Amino acid sequence: MNIDPDHPGFHTVDVGTMADEPEAIRPSLGSDDGVAQRAKQAIDDLVNELQAGWDQHDADITNRHFANDILWGSPYGATLQGYEPLHAIHVRLKQQGRGGTSSRYEVVQALSPTPSVAIAHVRRVALDDDGQPIEPTSDRMGAFSEMALYVLVRRHRMWWLAAGQNTIVRPPPT
Repeated sequence: MNIDPDHPGFHTVDVGTMADEPEAIRPSLGSDDGVAQRAKQAIDDLVNELQAGWDQHDADITNRHFANDILWGSPYGATLQGYEPLHAIHVRLKQQGRGGTSSRYEVVQALSPTPSVAIAHVRRVALDDDGQPIEPTSDRMGAFSEMALYVLVRRHRMWWLAAGQNTIVRPPPT
């Protein structure tokens, strides 16, 4: 790539000055308390829908606030874009009962970098018949827990899931 310092769009940065001000290099992206609380409520609302969809085996409830052009990453590395193909997969998985018979969703952490964006780690814990967490296993056919990264965007006073990435929780390597 050729860099032309005489080009009108070329800008130089005094690296020495930036090094003296670390906050200019690495900002904190969290919003003020009011914005963060509204974003946390949006995340909690999404988690409640995910929980209700799981409990009722209903993809329509689970996907109620998924954007039309949602980006999705599966636990196995596959990706897709679009509500319709993802919804069809979720309908099939709900019918098959994949992941276990009972689960609990929980917000692990959340961040709101702007008033209209919320990012969250959400854990789905697979539960046994007594409601206790199932230990992670390498068994690919049994119940499993997941950790997800979700990105929500606020449009027209509603929060929409713009992206999600799931990772299956497995035991650490020995």
